Amino acid sequence: MEAPASEEAGKMDPAQAARQRWMSVLAKAQLSELESAWKEMPQKPDFDWLRAPETGMVMLRARTGGTGSQFNIGQMTVTRCALRLANGSAGLGYVQGRSKRHAELAALFDALLQDGTQAADLEVKVITPLQAQQISRRKEASKKANSTKVNFFTLVRGEND
Repeated sequence: MEAPASEEAGKMDPAQAARQRWMSVLAKAQLSELESAWKEMPQKPDFDWLRAPETGMVMLRARTGGTGSQFNIGQMTVTRCALRLANGSAGLGYVQGRSKRHAELAALFDALLQDGTQAADLEVKVITPLQAQQISRRKEASKKANSTKVNFFTLVRGEND
């Protein structure tokens, strides 16, 4: 008897989960942050393009009320690329917007992070600081939004029976 699909979905390979996390961090990072991290790399690896950076559109889907039926909410511009390092590691870069350099750097870091010899060092020096900066920016935006929050209340008048 096979396990239900929902149980299988909850058992993600730890390596796959780690890669999803760092790809998300790289995609959400600012280009200047990635450029800075790239400049600090002691060696710049040689690579070949599997798919040179290209810009296109993706359809964004949403759900009515967050859980209801799906509908197309609109389109978003994305840039993607794929490359292979000289050691054979392949990297992918998918980023919002039109920055080909951002997609390239995301793909380079993705490929380098898959290399077991560099992964732990890059995790500490690149991914963790980028993630901390993203959390800080998110908290600051939330704090700014909360400062404009308006609480509405209703006064009940005595003539309502």
